[in-house]
Amino acid sequence: MSAVFMDSNQPVADASLPDEVCYHCGLPVPLESTWRVTIDEQARAMCCPGCEAAAHTIVEMGLSDYYRTRSAFSSSTDSAALLPEELLLYDLPDALKQFDLNAECAEVTLSIEGIRCAACVWLIERRLARLPGLHAVNLNVATERLYVRWNKASCKPSDILQAIRDIGYVAYPYETARHDAQLRRASRTLSRQLFVAGLSMMQVMMYAVPAYISHDGTLEADMAELMRWASLLLTIPAICYSALPFFKGAYASLRHRTLGMDVPVSLGIGAAFIASVVAVVQGSGDVYFDSVTMFIFLLLCSRYLESVARRKAAAALEKLQHALPASASRMNTYPTQRDCSMVSATQLCAGDFILVKPGEAIAVDGEIVEGSSTIDMSLLTGESLPLKKAVGDMLPGGAINISQAIVMRVSKIVTESTLSQLLKLVERAGNAKPQIALWADRVAAWFVGALLLFAIAVFLFWYWHDASRAWPIAIAVLVVSCPCALSLATPTALAAATDRLVQQGVLIVQPHVLEILHRATHIVFDKTGTLTVGKPVLQKTQIFGLAERQDCLQIAAALEASNAHPFAQAIVAAADKLTPAMRATNLVYVAGQGVAGEVDGIRYCLGNALFVSELAGRPVSDQSEAGMTPVYLVTTDVLLARFDLADAIRDDARKVISYFQRHGKAVILLSGDQEEVTRHVARKLGITEAHGACLPEKKLAFVQALQQQGKIVAMVGDGVNDAAVLRAADVSFAMGSGSALAQTHADTVLLSPHLSAVSNTAEVAAKAMRVIRQNLVWATCYNLFAIPAAAIGLINPWLSGIGMSFSSAVVIVNALRLRRIPRDQANVGKSTAITSDVAVMHDKV
Repeated sequence: MSAVFMDSNQPVADASLPDEVCYHCGLPVPLESTWRVTIDEQARAMCCPGCEAAAHTIVEMGLSDYYRTRSAFSSSTDSAALLPEELLLYDLPDALKQFDLNAECAEVTLSIEGIRCAACVWLIERRLARLPGLHAVNLNVATERLYVRWNKASCKPSDILQAIRDIGYVAYPYETARHDAQLRRASRTLSRQLFVAGLSMMQVMMYAVPAYISHDGTLEADMAELMRWASLLLTIPAICYSALPFFKGAYASLRHRTLGMDVPVSLGIGAAFIASVVAVVQGSGDVYFDSVTMFIFLLLCSRYLESVARRKAAAALEKLQHALPASASRMNTYPTQRDCSMVSATQLCAGDFILVKPGEAIAVDGEIVEGSSTIDMSLLTGESLPLKKAVGDMLPGGAINISQAIVMRVSKIVTESTLSQLLKLVERAGNAKPQIALWADRVAAWFVGALLLFAIAVFLFWYWHDASRAWPIAIAVLVVSCPCALSLATPTALAAATDRLVQQGVLIVQPHVLEILHRATHIVFDKTGTLTVGKPVLQKTQIFGLAERQDCLQIAAALEASNAHPFAQAIVAAADKLTPAMRATNLVYVAGQGVAGEVDGIRYCLGNALFVSELAGRPVSDQSEAGMTPVYLVTTDVLLARFDLADAIRDDARKVISYFQRHGKAVILLSGDQEEVTRHVARKLGITEAHGACLPEKKLAFVQALQQQGKIVAMVGDGVNDAAVLRAADVSFAMGSGSALAQTHADTVLLSPHLSAVSNTAEVAAKAMRVIRQNLVWATCYNLFAIPAAAIGLINPWLSGIGMSFSSAVVIVNALRLRRIPRDQANVGKSTAITSDVAVMHDKV
């Protein structure tokens, strides 16, 4: 079918287009096409992802009128390209707003179609690095997403998309649904190519086996000739269809004068096939159709395994991406009426009211204004138990309502929700590369060039020594030494480790964390909010006389019921489970001293020793333990009880400290609290070096002094006064319940309030570096053995294909071991909430 042409004086009528014509460009729509764009509330068929991306951009920018008023179809596009006219749409002011980072820079995360292996990553990054004004270019092979940051004055989005198009890939701004559809299409294509290659290999082997076993001349010449021609015909589908990704990748590399890993593979396949065709036509010489088809099949098996590994490594991130629902039930006239209308989540504005039914995911951040329910926040915090939430509680987008319907007031639009900001942070972390990964990429790039020169030298030697063996040996060298394992060694391990940590509520923000943490010599902890929970709790109750502990606690709670002071809330929380609750009247508060009032007609006084002494009729002496704050309860002339309050040490703090001490790390406590309190906490936790009364500049100077001595410092902090030292440390952690400023300066954010997440991260870091070293050693040793063996003729082409595929499989399987979470860590994550502080973490660069 040819393209549809139109009268330039007549607008395009929507109803006039048959189903098989692309609504954007007018070209035929393939039968298997799944590309659709909703235009004017109707799904329109597209012929390729290029037209889909262009049409989607037009609709997103509110320019749907273009389709109602156009006089001709858009310039045609194919599955490999977007034409410049469509690319320029991303340069329009309305489209540019979505990419703004600050006044000077912009950033975007793009989905890339056509990623086949680590060679594609290297090629795309190298091509984009040549563009002027680009500050950062990182392609995550596990998620197939490209993060780009550029100077708005020197570069435009269309320049970036055009550059990607020029090397044979399709790019478009990332969206979960479109990205998933693209991954499914790519997976189906790879499966079909693998099936065709496998079928060709099995059929060719059927014809090759008789030739191998008939050395005594029992195979007639005519029959041997027929089998050769049959093998040639059966190999053509594998060459023209299954091997197409390798040829395309090699062509794109050579066009831009680079040497990707597809180049030696394509040369090996092409050389073996051409030599075999020449032998068949001439009627003499060896044929390698069995080796060619087996090599293609094994290569595709390796890439299929790599694709599965990438999906598994990015599984936790994909769960986060699917957590936000696409729609919500908006209550337009609440509270006067309760009618609901289903709207897109992107249409919700701050102040809107939405109904969240049991079993539904919460679309945006908001506050409960009606009802109470239990909420599943496991995806955000690793919290395994549902939490009870009631009116006044804030809920993050992505949490799931379990038991009762609730009404929420929207506090943030969907793009500013907690989960959206977490996703941005995770994506930036995944896109960046540590030094060890950059080293592996550089080595692989040089390796390909050296390999080609070595293969030429081997061919020339054997052509001089034994011309009949020159082709198969040169092909074996090209095939056996493909540096796939070397390039996969680092990114696969890092992706698997990051996936495991995300499942455990640990967000890696900077790429160097895993690489540096396991080499850290000193672990420095803040006290308040880090080693302790950050708020006072009732540690001990001392009863005087005949009073009952429960009665004293209820009386104290009644006096403090309406007081927002942390000490007051600690007493109220301790008495919360006691029934029946008492009520106090005639309350008199004295700031910084205490409170007096009546309960059941009896006057009581609750406060510090000096405040209660008058009602007690005698001086009250302070006999509390070190690190405790005493609060006394008295009635007329009678001392009833003393409540000892203190900032509680986290349950897992001792275990974390012991872990680092066992592994030879020096553990130090720095706190802005009093020296006596700081040393008291240090003694309880077994920390030998502790410094109190540390102002922010003193903490910073202490860490810098350690670094000047050559020490590698990891800092774990929480409060605003930790921000400077977190940035200065070699690697840093911020508690998820801490201040927003501290989190924006940290390399790692702990979404779970459990301090054990720090030791878990250190354990994963050590395992990840060990796996990376194992993979690199394996890839190096394999090449050191396989290349010489192939060069001297010990390995034939089909066996070299097995070796190359096996080496890649070993690297991938070894890396995926990092995803396994030990049983003792599987249930860690019993948090109480995720705070709104996380919402500003996207400011982290």
